[in-house]
Amino acid sequence: MASEKGVDVPRALVSGPSAFIPAEQTLKGELDQDILIESFLSLGRADHATMVMALHPAYLSCFLRAQHALLELDGPLPCHWRHYIAVMAAARHHCSYLVQQHSAGFLEAGGEESWLSGLQHAPIKLRSLQTLNRLLAHRPWLITQQHIQELVCPGAEPRWSLAELIHAVILMAHAHSLSSFVWGCGLNPEPDHIGGYTFQPASPGHLPHSPHSPAPEDGRQELVEGAMEVEVLMKRMVELQQQEEECTQEEMVTRFERERSERIPTAVVRGAPPDLLLHLVEDPEFRYEDFAPRGEQSPPTMRAQDYSWEDHGFSLVNRLLPDMGQLLDEKFQVVSNLTYHRMAMHEGVDTHTLRKALWNYIHCLYGIRYDDYDYGSVNVLLERSLKLFVKTMACHPEQTTARIYHSFWRHFRHSEKVHANLIVMEARLQAALLYTLRAITHYMR
Repeated sequence: MASEKGVDVPRALVSGPSAFIPAEQTLKGELDQDILIESFLSLGRADHATMVMALHPAYLSCFLRAQHALLELDGPLPCHWRHYIAVMAAARHHCSYLVQQHSAGFLEAGGEESWLSGLQHAPIKLRSLQTLNRLLAHRPWLITQQHIQELVCPGAEPRWSLAELIHAVILMAHAHSLSSFVWGCGLNPEPDHIGGYTFQPASPGHLPHSPHSPAPEDGRQELVEGAMEVEVLMKRMVELQQQEEECTQEEMVTRFERERSERIPTAVVRGAPPDLLLHLVEDPEFRYEDFAPRGEQSPPTMRAQDYSWEDHGFSLVNRLLPDMGQLLDEKFQVVSNLTYHRMAMHEGVDTHTLRKALWNYIHCLYGIRYDDYDYGSVNVLLERSLKLFVKTMACHPEQTTARIYHSFWRHFRHSEKVHANLIVMEARLQAALLYTLRAITHYMR
């Protein structure tokens, strides 16, 4: 034994991939082994993100394909730059999990270690992405063609080609949205990450546990209330599906504005980035602000009918970065249509209206409106604790806590909460991409 020869042997600090989900639910034998093998071949390991996503194998499969293409396949950016861009992006949300993962990928791809000690050591061309990175992460609706022009127009120094820029934008948006998933599912550090191991011996009877593990639930009262919430939600879904009332366009706009301006204060004051990440974040005070703060002039709403993924974004991405539009579209389609026809303890349930309300609520937080959608449905289907979780995860993911995770859908399976996380992640990704792609479209005209 190495320890007997005086060699320090690290010991895992936590048990299981997630601090929020019991280990036995993510490590159970019926997880799709083929998907985990695909992950191992793609990443060289089955990491914690993969093990939690494996609760939804259809989604994980297309996620791995898209991520592999972004990071590894032929493209306009060198591989070590791709990982460094992901490091810069994940640091905006204090996501040390992804920063450490992509730092390792950066070094394996031949990157210079000095770049990881501070942004000032990276090439000026990479540093020129910082404004776009900041806006994409926190307020994508402020991105304009001027931001694109400063990076790609002849005479820009250093100059990005449109293909390089779209590759960088998708990498940043991917890392921002994946940070939401990491925080939203309470992912534990990998065993070889800082915070994931210790050299201290275990005390007698010690069982590894996460420092973020929640306190036990409040027993029977909690179960009764959770069951009642499910029944109320079931009833509301049925009523909405049977509803024949037609709203005027004016009323639809009013309901959207009401939803957009609703105050859902996130619970925790944002702190400074941890020391591990501080040197990788420029302007750490810049953060998400409500799209329409009360009493302030809000930016114009983006109407999905004027610029949408299906009609505009998809073809632009495919034109500038072949096949990537198809890979992203597959993820959007799979997560939007993913259903097991069950909800909590009920089987044979049509969850379409609930999934659509979640997706459209996230786009509403980002100022995107669908003319043909009644936003009154959002208020009917998404109770306040769910809205708090969704807004925190989509806009301030580093503030997600076990309490916020456990307070919504109290009677639902953890796999259903992971499904909600996936919807938030992909809806957020699409929203950020739409604003940037619109700006690129305007620049190209």
